[in-house]
Amino acid sequence: MSTPSPTADQQARPARQVPPLAKLVGLSAGLGVILVLLLAIFIMPSLKSGPHDLAVGVVGAEAAAFEDALATAAPGAYATEVFADEAALETAVRERDVVGGFVVDGESVEAVVASAGSTAISATLAATGAAVAEATGATTSVTDVVPLPADDPTGIGIGGLAFPLVFGGIVPAVAFRSMFAGRDRWKLAGIVTFAALGGLIVATVLKFLFGSIETGFLPVAGAMALGIAALAIPLAGLQQLFGAKGFTIGAMTMMFLGNPLAGIATTGDWLPGGLGAFGQILPPGAAGTLVRSAAYFDGAGGATAALTLGAWVLVGVVLHAIGTRKAANSPSETAAA
Repeated sequence: MSTPSPTADQQARPARQVPPLAKLVGLSAGLGVILVLLLAIFIMPSLKSGPHDLAVGVVGAEAAAFEDALATAAPGAYATEVFADEAALETAVRERDVVGGFVVDGESVEAVVASAGSTAISATLAATGAAVAEATGATTSVTDVVPLPADDPTGIGIGGLAFPLVFGGIVPAVAFRSMFAGRDRWKLAGIVTFAALGGLIVATVLKFLFGSIETGFLPVAGAMALGIAALAIPLAGLQQLFGAKGFTIGAMTMMFLGNPLAGIATTGDWLPGGLGAFGQILPPGAAGTLVRSAAYFDGAGGATAALTLGAWVLVGVVLHAIGTRKAANSPSETAAA
């Protein structure tokens, strides 16, 4: 059955135009929704941040009574584990099995913290220890087993890495694609080279300009380089396979989800449970965890983050290879992209 051809009248009739007022209202409403979502994404994690089932250790003959007092003073804030002695607790803190802990003997409460892990968490542990000690009439003290460097006592250096990480991932994916259009191996080589250079630059600035790290220069450089590569290579892969739309979606995801949910300044433990865990799956959050582990904890607690970043790099390479093969089989699609 054939479809009737449109009449001359129908062909000449112009398509119905949307009134300018309707366009204005629709676009304004759409942008308003986006603004609300951005406010929620960037502000809600901070509003809802705080101690939620933080893993802490307790040492002392009266550990059970202290756990009860802790639950009363800060309900839901801590998940406690009893350790045999203070040395075992301090080892667990250095190995990042727990974020800190308390040593109690009935007359005193000692908060064992690691400010290099998170100044927010260490300050909260110290305040909680003081509150419990005051309620029980005990004295209080704080022991910082992994302190921050004297030149950066608040941890601003590493805490501010979220934007450089995202920038370092997005820009090279664009720059080397433009420079080496159609020369995919050189494009990937450029991204890898920049990632290595970027890692060295960040480590140099952190050590010699900010004083944010004192040891672990090369591990920090390597962690930062892996973080940049884990952002840039998947973005390059998305662009190679899906064109500009794929790159845009990937870049916006990293900028508007990966950045605010990274928890680099406070660690993912400080964010609300689900958001903190999700942020650690994305490259910015994993990179922040790995850099902090390399800088202050001799790599302890960084294995999962390193594997996560490595997986992102692998995914990016696979996407890029599929996109390259697809482009080779469809020259017209390459030109369109």
